[in-house]
Amino acid sequence: MSELKFCQGPDCHTYMTKDRLKGNGENKTFQTRRRSRLVFDEFCGTRCYNDWFRKYGTRAVDHFGRTTEPKHLTEQNAWVKRYDWDSSYQNRFYVYCNSITNEQRPLTEEQFNDTNYTLNINTGE
Repeated sequence: MSELKFCQGPDCHTYMTKDRLKGNGENKTFQTRRRSRLVFDEFCGTRCYNDWFRKYGTRAVDHFGRTTEPKHLTEQNAWVKRYDWDSSYQNRFYVYCNSITNEQRPLTEEQFNDTNYTLNINTGE
């Protein structure tokens, strides 16, 4: 059985929906949703996600790092992992593709699934 998690929306308990109403008889109260599967990983829905971001978003961005200058897509950093199907739609093939030059380099499925795998590309830095 999966562990139930509480929605992290700061106002989740204030929304008067039937699934939030808990308790017996006269002791019923609206409570934060508790779910095994939450939308957006930690929130029961977009309303709670948006509530959290309105309340804590600026602090979170400041804490984890605010972008202070524009980022540029260049041939050196335009490499993305992609997959496609063969003509019979039976097998996938995996490639590293440069989204600027459309150059493709083959990957194994393991390399594709490895989030730390990168090509040895000279970035010029």
